[in-house]
Amino acid sequence: MAQAAISADRLWQRLMALGEDGALPGGGVDRQALSATEIPARRRLIDWGAEAGLKPSTDPAGNLFLTLEGSSTLAPVVTGSHIDSQPTGGLFDGTFGTLAALEAVTTIAEAGMKPERSIVVVAWMNEEGSRFAPGMMGSELFAGVRTLEEVMATRDAEGIRVGDALTKINGAFPEIESRPLGFPVHVYVEPHIEQADSLEQAGAVIGVVTGIQGKKTYEITLSGREAHAGTEPMKQRQDAVKAFAMIASRMHEAMSSDPLVKFTIGRVFVEPNAPSVVPSRVTFRIDLRHPENPVLERCGLELQAIAEALAAPCSVSVQCMVDAPSSTFDPDLQQAITKAAARHGYKSRPVLSAAGHDARQLAPLARSAMIFIPCRGGVSHHPDEWAEPAHVAAGATVLLDLLLQEAGLPFEQGNVQ
Repeated sequence: MAQAAISADRLWQRLMALGEDGALPGGGVDRQALSATEIPARRRLIDWGAEAGLKPSTDPAGNLFLTLEGSSTLAPVVTGSHIDSQPTGGLFDGTFGTLAALEAVTTIAEAGMKPERSIVVVAWMNEEGSRFAPGMMGSELFAGVRTLEEVMATRDAEGIRVGDALTKINGAFPEIESRPLGFPVHVYVEPHIEQADSLEQAGAVIGVVTGIQGKKTYEITLSGREAHAGTEPMKQRQDAVKAFAMIASRMHEAMSSDPLVKFTIGRVFVEPNAPSVVPSRVTFRIDLRHPENPVLERCGLELQAIAEALAAPCSVSVQCMVDAPSSTFDPDLQQAITKAAARHGYKSRPVLSAAGHDARQLAPLARSAMIFIPCRGGVSHHPDEWAEPAHVAAGATVLLDLLLQEAGLPFEQGNVQ
């Protein structure tokens, strides 16, 4: 039986090193999708993979793959997450999952084991959606949820197209092989920090993720009429901000009755955004989540009805940008994660992911799972985001067990180095 043990020190050092790409002065990172700061981060991943003999490739969506070749042509095991961040993000969101996957596969390669199935480490393009909205573009394109033409034409706040930004990224790596969009997947496993505090509160080290709650994202535009703030009579105004204030207040009131509803107005654009001009347009985005699909659907319809009822004298348009129903993960993989955690003495517990992840897109394509580790205070999408080194190592260790099992490798797990 082969022995394999991750290097906790190497994994931690790589996490800290990747945090230098887009580092913010006060801590945390700003490494938004397809930005200049993502280029050195991708280079690190490619170089680290090359040290273990992993073959790099990319697809038309800008997803980065590092492959440990197997002995057969069977569908591969895929594992990883993402490396893009929020504008004031932390060191672990996405990055932990990508580097834990790289560490586990590096461990297999260094042990001289030849898996039956290839194992592919992936860094999905634009999971966060902070620069180009909505997020999870890379995994959605891989899964065929969206069209390449639609995604490539999406623009950021400065008018830059995804396609143009991706061309710059690809130009930095002319030696990387290009592969077609999408391929068969045997199993997908995504490690991640919890981004909540249920594991911490329970004193658990490993979260066995049962599924991801559903999410809808809406963009609502209220169109009124621009006017002089000093001369336009109040009764004649078509004030888009006034309509927005009424709608936002009513929406918050309507969504507060169910404690499982998560409702957020997270982005608001006012035009012309001048102090002495009656606003002519307000565009705002809604993030709506609930674990039960019928409730999610009902809430979405209620929000649309509120906007249409209270918009006058402005006109209103409602666009659903994301419609992602709740998903569940493979029960057998959940059981395997639970057993692996117990084998290593890690307390585990089942958890439902309140946040969205790329695994949502892979679940309909292949048996899928997620492994959570705690993050301090549940803080994420913030420079104070933190995961303990021992928990980082635990997550990678459990992942390694799962990869060995699914890639067709008998093993006897050693201690963490």
